[in-house]
Amino acid sequence: MAHATVTVSESPAAARHWVARPRVGGTLLLAAIVALAPLVLRNNYAYDVATQVALNAIVCVGLNLLIGYAGQISLGHAGFFALGGYGSAILATRYGVPVWVSLPLACALVGLLAFVIGRPTLRLKGHTLAMATLGLGIIISIVLSTEDRWTGGPDGMAVPPLVLFGWIVKGERTWYWLAGGALLLAVWLALNLIESPTGRALRALHGSEVASETLGIRSARYKLQVFVLSAVFAALAGALTAHYAGFITPAKASFMHSVELVIMVVFGGMASIFGAVVGAAVLTVLPQLLTVLQDYEMMVFGAVLVGTMVFFPQGIVPTLARWWARRFA
Repeated sequence: MAHATVTVSESPAAARHWVARPRVGGTLLLAAIVALAPLVLRNNYAYDVATQVALNAIVCVGLNLLIGYAGQISLGHAGFFALGGYGSAILATRYGVPVWVSLPLACALVGLLAFVIGRPTLRLKGHTLAMATLGLGIIISIVLSTEDRWTGGPDGMAVPPLVLFGWIVKGERTWYWLAGGALLLAVWLALNLIESPTGRALRALHGSEVASETLGIRSARYKLQVFVLSAVFAALAGALTAHYAGFITPAKASFMHSVELVIMVVFGGMASIFGAVVGAAVLTVLPQLLTVLQDYEMMVFGAVLVGTMVFFPQGIVPTLARWWARRFA
C-alpha cells in the first residue's frame, strides 16, 4: 500500500517533468502558437509575413544544428536555400517532373551536393571553414546568375505552383498552414536529434574535438551528417519559398542572405532550437514594423541588434531561460 501511495504521488511530478521537456512541452507550445496565430492574423499580408517567418525558421533550425550544436560555422547556407528553389523549379519546368516529386528530389540532390562538398570542407576549422563556406555560397550565386539558359540569369525564373496529389496549393492562408506544419516537423526532428546519442556527440564536438576523439567519437562523420541535414533543411525551405512566391532570383543565394540567416540564429540563441525559431520570427517581423520609420529604419534595426547582444549575450531564449531558472529555482 505504501508503495502504491508513493507511485501515485510521484506520477504528477513525473508528468510535469515529461511535459517540461523541450521535445514535448516546447513542441506543444509551438503547435499551440501556430494553431492560435490566425486569431490575430487579420489579412493576407499578415498571413504572408507569418508564412515567411515559418520558412525562415526552418532554415535557422537546421543552421543552428550546425553552428550552435556542432560548432561549425557556415556563411554559405543561402546557396543551399537557393538551390532547393531552383532545383525544384528546373526539374518541374524543364523536365516536366511533377512538383510533388521535384521538391523532395531537389532536396535530396542538395543533400548529395552537401555530402560531396562537406567531406573536404569540414576538415577545416574556425575562420578557414567560414571562408570556405563563404566561397561556396559565392560560387553558387555566380552560377545561378550566369547560367541563364537554365536559371533565367540575374532576372530569375518563374516557379510553378505546388501541386500535391492533384491539389494546387494557393492562397496565403493555405500556405500558412503548410509552412507551419513543415516548421513543426523540422523542430520535432531537430529536438529528437539533439536528445539522441548523435546530439550528445555534436555537443561534445562543440566543446572540444580533441577530447571527443579520445572518447571514440568520429568527429568527421558527425560533422558531415549535420552539415548535410542542415543543407536539406535549407533546401526544403528554399523550395517551399520558391513555389509560394512563384518566382526566384539569384539574390536568394547572396552573401547577405547567408549573413541574415546566421544573425537570426545568433539573435535567438545558439544551441537552442526554439531560439532559432524566435530569432527568425523577430528578425522577419521587425523590418516590416520599422518601415514606418522610413530613413531611420536601418538605424533603429541596428540599434535593436546591438542592444539585444548587450543585454542578451547568449541570445534571447537561452538568456531568458537562465533568468527564469534563477528566478524560480
